Amino acid sequence: MSLTKILTVVIFIGAITFGYFLYDSIASTIEKAKEIERVEATVKAKLELIRDAQIAYQVAYGDYADTWEKLISYVDSGKIWLIQRTETITPQAYGEEISTFSYDTLGFRTVRDSLFKIPNFNPMNLPKLPHAPDKYFSLYAKDSIRSGVSVDYVEVVDTYPFDRSRTEDNEIKNRRPLRFGSRTEITTSGNW
Repeated sequence: MSLTKILTVVIFIGAITFGYFLYDSIASTIEKAKEIERVEATVKAKLELIRDAQIAYQVAYGDYADTWEKLISYVDSGKIWLIQRTETITPQAYGEEISTFSYDTLGFRTVRDSLFKIPNFNPMNLPKLPHAPDKYFSLYAKDSIRSGVSVDYVEVVDTYPFDRSRTEDNEIKNRRPLRFGSRTEITTSGNW
């Protein structure tokens, strides 16, 4: 066998090996991206549930729940009252009208039935991260006076991001850990 044939076989085997490793590298990167997307979708869904619970809690009590225990208790046994508003318009002289509003309480629904229509929903799992059950979301809720007006702040943050490139010191705002709310702004929007 000549040297040319030996080199051709060695180069051919090297090219096939290189091609396999290149394909495997690209395929594993794509699979990792899909896994990150899937896990982050579950985290976003959980954050949306927590946000809905916090908004309902604020409507009921006037501020956000500042501990997980308060929020879990509200979700587990809280009530959302069903109120019907009726408006009566009475015409007056010269085209004026007087509107009279009456409110009637029709009953209530539990928070669990209204907001969490998930089979086998357990409120105790609300603060747990879906991808790391031994880790928890961080919860911050505070009320303060801003320009003479009482305002409420709430922030819930994924403390253990699945995507390790999501860090607090990341310059790109939407590459920080998944969260909703803010410690300094009056908002409940998420960064996703």
